[in-house]
Amino acid sequence: VCIHGVPDDTVVQEGDVLGLDIGTKLDGYFGDAAITMAVGKISAEDEALIACSKGALYHAIENIKQGMRFKELTKLLEDYITEAGFVPLRDYCGHGIGTKPHDEPNIPNYLEGKPNQGPKIKNGMVFCLEPMVCQKSGQPVLLEDQWSVISEDQLRSSHYEHQVAVVDGKAVILTEA
Repeated sequence: VCIHGVPDDTVVQEGDVLGLDIGTKLDGYFGDAAITMAVGKISAEDEALIACSKGALYHAIENIKQGMRFKELTKLLEDYITEAGFVPLRDYCGHGIGTKPHDEPNIPNYLEGKPNQGPKIKNGMVFCLEPMVCQKSGQPVLLEDQWSVISEDQLRSSHYEHQVAVVDGKAVILTEA
């Protein structure tokens, strides 16, 4: 499952790739973060997949500047993912967050249109970046539970997410331990 997997009684085993996507609410404000991890020894391709989503996330965060457009951020994510030989999951995206768990703006991991269009990043904004990385097909398929999403080719995927606030013109990670 790429995102939103519903817990069940599946036993995690050596060689699995496990994703955790956690949401919280405190004093009326939401928090959101995700991580993908190896269970024991995994294949080199799975290691590269996990490294790609984590690397794309930190690459984008390090490059956030007040005044840049969200589509520029989207292009950074997409370029990082595709240059590593993977593809972003379509139709799901990062997002604004605050008193709602998902708010504007939507921040896809793939560029639609031109990077010099759309809203600009401003001081005080809080949003989540969440590169969802697939091996070959980024086309999502919603499973019967109406919540879990896999890629069309059913290959493994990886997902990392941090919530950031823009303070003094740059990103501060709010969900890092």
